[in-house]
Amino acid sequence: MRKLLCTAPFVAFLLSFQTVAADLAGQATVIDGDTIEIHGQRIRLHGIDAPESAQLCRDAAGKSYACGKVAAFALADHIGRRTVDCRDTGGRTYKRIVAVCSIAGADLSRWMVQQGQAVAYRRYSLAYVEDEQAAQAAGLGVWRGEFVMPWDWRKGVR
Repeated sequence: MRKLLCTAPFVAFLLSFQTVAADLAGQATVIDGDTIEIHGQRIRLHGIDAPESAQLCRDAAGKSYACGKVAAFALADHIGRRTVDCRDTGGRTYKRIVAVCSIAGADLSRWMVQQGQAVAYRRYSLAYVEDEQAAQAAGLGVWRGEFVMPWDWRKGVR
């Protein structure tokens, strides 16, 4: 009996952890190219930075386009109505969980960078640098023209 009482708090802890983990899986709403929401919880995709919603870029012909909105729509179209699973990295930014999120095991951050809709956020991770270099070499997404890095754009470089 005594052994059972000692393990009860541990079992309760494990069950609470599983509940928290389950809260990071579900149908996602896209906020922007690097932020989603699941069950009312904002989640920042780990290791990437996408153009801001109001950010403009130039295509290969020099024509302006809303690259931030294009990135958000690309992510939303890719996710569709499929279940997104997120693994919390323990980081927090602007009251958002920072997580590695995937669909059927495929990393959403990697997909965004491979499509040229986001860049590797080297300040926080080097995981997607090779994917960024491949997208840049292929001229995909923002790499087909000119753009300001999202972190510089947020600082007022336009």
